[in-house]
Amino acid sequence: MGWPLLGETIQFFAPNTTSDIAPFVKERMQRYGPIFKTSVVGRPVIVSTDPDLNYFIFQQEGQLFQSWYPDTFTEIFGRQNVGSLHGFMYKYLKNMVLNLFGPESLKKMIPEVEEAAQTKLKRWSGQTSVEMKEATATMIFDLTAKKLISYDSENSLENLRESFVAFIQGLISFPIDIPGTAYHKCLQGRKKAMKMLMTLLHERRAKPRKEQSDFFDYVIEELQRKDTILTEAIALDLMFVLLFASFETTSLAITLAVKLLHDHPLALRELTEEHEAIIRARENPASGLTWKEYKSMKFTFQVINETVRLANIVPAIFRKALRDINFKGHTIPAGWAVMVCPPAVHLNPDKYQDPLDFNPWRWEGVEINGASRNFMAFGGGMRFCVGTEFTKVQMAVFLHSLVTKYRWQTTEGGDTVRTPGLQFPNGYHVKISGKK
Repeated sequence: MGWPLLGETIQFFAPNTTSDIAPFVKERMQRYGPIFKTSVVGRPVIVSTDPDLNYFIFQQEGQLFQSWYPDTFTEIFGRQNVGSLHGFMYKYLKNMVLNLFGPESLKKMIPEVEEAAQTKLKRWSGQTSVEMKEATATMIFDLTAKKLISYDSENSLENLRESFVAFIQGLISFPIDIPGTAYHKCLQGRKKAMKMLMTLLHERRAKPRKEQSDFFDYVIEELQRKDTILTEAIALDLMFVLLFASFETTSLAITLAVKLLHDHPLALRELTEEHEAIIRARENPASGLTWKEYKSMKFTFQVINETVRLANIVPAIFRKALRDINFKGHTIPAGWAVMVCPPAVHLNPDKYQDPLDFNPWRWEGVEINGASRNFMAFGGGMRFCVGTEFTKVQMAVFLHSLVTKYRWQTTEGGDTVRTPGLQFPNGYHVKISGKK
């Protein structure tokens, strides 16, 4: 449990460059087994790397467990953020988000996603090199911010993206709010972004639009209903979380996919053949992607599944025990936090042969319609990520545009963290050029 009050907080937040299970977790798994206890930021925490317990936790959401995050995370994302709400309020917000990211909306959104990808790729091909993570994050942020709040980065007086960059840099840092620290910069980034969102909300409420043109219009309509349970605070925290979640995680996944495909020519060849076959099957090769074509991309989904399995973009998912719970000889005390650890599941050699290897063929014939005991890249249970399909659309459409029209190579400026297994992109630079 570490030191009094401090616990093992310093070890928990220590940065690492491995693509394997974080040393903090791996060392304790080897010493204590798949379920162990620790203390982080003043709270006792049960860490679960056990697939059965993880699945049990997700299935018992609202009964034996509820969503919970440390006070530092709550401070960062807002006390009324969707991850901290429960019961009817959570379901209400989830349905609101599905209005934006549900299948019917995504069908209409595919042409916009494809246009954004093609426009950016054409621009990047004229540059000496591109830092993939930053470039794709900007691309996705611009598209999402337009759908959410009609934000136009090129014509706006304020750079909303800069506020999120500051926010992200201190998101997982030691929680000391002193000027100069990453955590302080994170809070300041949130404060600046929230101020802009609040100003926009008040402007829209003062002059509502006749027709809905973005998600903010829908939110304002909900706020004006007499029987609404939505408040301005909840609405603003929701917009903030949606803006953050929609671009940061997806841009990481796209960057890693590009890196992995570049390093595995056989996978790149099969992916390219799948997308070129889609174009050949059209009556008009120049026409845009359709929902039917998107749903036919079998190997593409295998690449996406393998990429997010290896990326482990969400290293921890927190819950809180509502009462004493007995599981496999362990007692989880009421009120204790439980940290589900997806990387330990996704990189388990008993479930995935050579777990650090990029092998999209391992997903051949595997249907994934939500989370399972051995795959929880998008969460699980009733809190399974509502933006999952949006992420897959973004990745699939981008890869379609990339492999059918362009080729790319790493540049000398590409700084890659090398590990015994996977080489994760860190400042990953590429040179993009058109196919001959």
